[in-house]
Amino acid sequence: MDHFLARQAIFDRAQNVYGYELLFRSSGSNTFDGCEASLATSQVIANAVFAIGLDNLLGGRRAFINFGRSLLVGDWTTMLPSQSVVIEVLESVEPDLEVVEACRNLRAKGYLVALDDFVYDSRFDPLTELADVIKVDIRISSRGEQLEMIAKYGSRGVKMLAEKVETHEEFEWSRDAGYDYFQGYFFAKPVVLKAQQVPGFKTNHLKLLEQLQQRDLDFARLEKLISNDVSFSYRVIRYVNSGAFAHSRPVNSIRQALVILGELETRKWISLATLPALARDKPNEMVMQAMVRARFCELLAAEAKPAASTADSALMGMFSLLDAMIDRPMAQILAEMHLGSPITEALLGGTKPGNSFSLILRLVQNYEAADWDRVAELALQLRVEVAAVASSYLEALRWSTDLFRVIGSGQSAPAPSRK
Repeated sequence: MDHFLARQAIFDRAQNVYGYELLFRSSGSNTFDGCEASLATSQVIANAVFAIGLDNLLGGRRAFINFGRSLLVGDWTTMLPSQSVVIEVLESVEPDLEVVEACRNLRAKGYLVALDDFVYDSRFDPLTELADVIKVDIRISSRGEQLEMIAKYGSRGVKMLAEKVETHEEFEWSRDAGYDYFQGYFFAKPVVLKAQQVPGFKTNHLKLLEQLQQRDLDFARLEKLISNDVSFSYRVIRYVNSGAFAHSRPVNSIRQALVILGELETRKWISLATLPALARDKPNEMVMQAMVRARFCELLAAEAKPAASTADSALMGMFSLLDAMIDRPMAQILAEMHLGSPITEALLGGTKPGNSFSLILRLVQNYEAADWDRVAELALQLRVEVAAVASSYLEALRWSTDLFRVIGSGQSAPAPSRK
């Protein structure tokens, strides 16, 4: 059985990641109902989630996991750690006595209980009395209705979560209205600015990224660009003087550091050092997502038939959020970076037949959105096994989580992989 697993970030009011909703299905079909679906989902929890470990998926944050009636009353939560999991009761679950008692037992065991896609109906009152989190789809409930629910349930201490927050304006309205948590793609949507000038430090970083897609790196040019940034200069010197490298004497010049790194590791280091700087005023999740996309695209390119360039695919995945990071239209950014036409077309949403890069990027984006029907369709076009798509995503999560721990902590990066 093919297992699909994706995740979507849930933010707090400061745009820090509070947790992730884990989105999974047992096949390419995006809808299920009945006991069989619940059992299939249980199998996904057992095989997919625990196969890689919750910490690799969550980075110490909470997992919101959808539970239908069968899972709720069947006591399937015993395999899930209460301190890490929020049990999300699907909107399709009828609040009968057995379901209410199951939720009461979950809370007694230390689990948090969330109500998904909540729309007020008096018959759900027994569940709202037990809920720790109530999720409201802001595209279904009017703003007036939302304000009423926030006032009613927020006053009881229930945390209110706004779902389907797609724009920064929607995020700001939801935050001002009193929501505690937010879920959607608002963090990846650029704010429209009247003056679209890029701050100086970001311009320098873009120039560094531009060098990455040159066939041969210009080390003299890189040395000059890095030397213009004190933080970059410090980090590259610190990195090459770390325990990952063995030197008879300390390295004290940018040029020497780049020579020691070599072309391949220099490309990697610039990518990893540049993204957090570009997204300095954005949620860290944006950098994490860019890293996941880069690795995911790279792995899919290797699986595709015929195979696509893994280096170009990784660069494409990494660049796919540049518009959100620096608040400029993607077309303007790409016009200045002189990428190859297939990658440019893919990043601009093109669907030209025969462009594997477009197919790979669209597959990645649909996987993130948990649109499993489109995932299966695009995988078929790339001649990639569905199981390979799922395993590639999980590998991308592992890789980026390990990497982000290093970047987020400010430590030296791990020794280069020799695989």
